[in-house]
Amino acid sequence: MSLGTTAGAARIDWAGILFAALLTLFIALPLIVVGTWAFTEVWRYPSVIPQQFGLRFWSQTLSRSDVWESLFLSLRLTATVTLLSAVICLPAAYAFARMTFPGRNILFLSFLASHAFPKFGLLVAIAGIFLQLGLISTFWGVVLIQLVGTLMLMIWIPVAAFQNVDRRMEEAARDAGAAPLRVFWSITLPQAAPTIAAALLLTFVGTFYETEGAWLIGAPEVRTMPVLMITFINNQIVVQYGAVLSVMLWVPSFMALTFARRIVGTGAFARGFGA
Repeated sequence: MSLGTTAGAARIDWAGILFAALLTLFIALPLIVVGTWAFTEVWRYPSVIPQQFGLRFWSQTLSRSDVWESLFLSLRLTATVTLLSAVICLPAAYAFARMTFPGRNILFLSFLASHAFPKFGLLVAIAGIFLQLGLISTFWGVVLIQLVGTLMLMIWIPVAAFQNVDRRMEEAARDAGAAPLRVFWSITLPQAAPTIAAALLLTFVGTFYETEGAWLIGAPEVRTMPVLMITFINNQIVVQYGAVLSVMLWVPSFMALTFARRIVGTGAFARGFGA
């Protein structure tokens, strides 16, 4: 019995090692290669490692005016989308969490619709509508297309936040004579605020790095940071330019997602699904 148990454990360990190796090969390795290119000045085939490291291409990339224009445009675009998403979605999330009305469950699940079909096909269909409305290659056209992508995140996570508020504290405040608005601002919102902040952060990060909608709707006039990075790589201008931009995009994303992970666990998504 003991030998059989040991053999089973060994098989599980080998499976885990194989899985980790595959993850490293298909996920970590490309990231390492791109990160290496960002600090490489000379790397010629067939050498396995760069012949010369340096920061020369960082200064060249950061001295380009189109990089800074794309960065400021991305920040302005992302801030606008996040703000509009909060104004639209947070009241809706509160209604889904606290109120009962006809069609509630169907409407709640409908926010999955934009993620239930191939995204690019949906974007092409929307682009046809935007073309008729004159929104192609405009700032507000990109805002609208990216706003669609934030609906699920900004509805489902805040719903879980409002559902997990301690109702006993709210009832105690009302019994003490507090008005409904005072209960919301003093009891409900402070408890839900950390999770809502994480949802806003995830929305900001997701919007900043969104590429397909920004490229399809915004090109050529609206060129965000990720779109510029892809342009550098596809046009083979200088591979290090694209690599530098990739690292610049990775670092804040990693920090933001690490912070959000401390606040929102997988349980928040599961509770939102069960609303």
